[in-house]
Amino acid sequence: MTYKANDGRYKEMKYNRVGRSGLLLPAISLGLWHNFGGVDSFENGRAMLRRAFDLGITHFDLANNYGPPPGSAEEMFGKILKTDFAPYRDELVISTKAGYHMWDGPYGEWGSKKYLIASLDQSLKRMGLDYVDVFYSHRPDPNTPLEETMGALDQIVRQGKALYVGISSYDTEQTAEAVKILNDLGTPLLIHQPSYSMFNRWIENGLLDVLQENGVGSIAFCPLEQGLLTNKYISGIPTDSRAAKANTFLSEERVTEDVISKVKQLNEIAQNRDQNLAQMALAWVLREGRVTSALIGASKVSQIEENVATLHHLEFSNEELSQIERILKG
Repeated sequence: MTYKANDGRYKEMKYNRVGRSGLLLPAISLGLWHNFGGVDSFENGRAMLRRAFDLGITHFDLANNYGPPPGSAEEMFGKILKTDFAPYRDELVISTKAGYHMWDGPYGEWGSKKYLIASLDQSLKRMGLDYVDVFYSHRPDPNTPLEETMGALDQIVRQGKALYVGISSYDTEQTAEAVKILNDLGTPLLIHQPSYSMFNRWIENGLLDVLQENGVGSIAFCPLEQGLLTNKYISGIPTDSRAAKANTFLSEERVTEDVISKVKQLNEIAQNRDQNLAQMALAWVLREGRVTSALIGASKVSQIEENVATLHHLEFSNEELSQIERILKG
């Protein structure tokens, strides 16, 4: 069946300006890190992408190595672009990244100009695109001068292969230096993609200040801490959960009694707000307007619907914030 997007898709979604740029991002963006690879159900992925766009999610975030196998998430997304989203390309913000291992040999990962430009060329072919909206350096490279990595990002924009550039997982000092280099080159840094959640607050120790001072946006990945900040683990570890599977980013050892105790207490606050825990956790990440967008993952359509419903209740009382702070620091 031919896909036609929901005519009301922009009515409920909240859009935030990215730093001092002209670009707006949805408050909730969809990442294709998990569940969109070659080993996953194509039709389930398609249903999630369609529903996300119907709900006003215009930003889809990828990376060269997303799968498994690596590259397959971009290939899957490329098929959807061709069959479903072709009429809507100019309504979408599509991002991809390079930095982690992608192919054998000395040029298949990290931050050299050789790798970044070759990787983006491959990503564009997989997705069937002339350009991406945002291209990221996926992680800092300790062995490549930052000037070279940022120079590659600048070159990519000048070649017309990306409209904007970003960085991911750079610390505060590296970010400040990257901002300066890119400003000097004339291609300002658009956005930083850090990990950030109630259980992972490292960006509050200076990074958010640097971003705000320099007019750089932010999009938080893992705002639900790989599912920990959902109702999934309140009664233990379900057999179908991420923590129960081998080779995942959430190990069973992280689901401790202390963590579960905090999750249960946070869940009580969420219930009093008429939200589920995931919705409150997303609202918390977005609470001060300093984070431009929360980047969610999903394995089924209903999770996307629930997460977007977060936007109906983003406000916190001072008492709620104090209670949450006591739980997190307890």
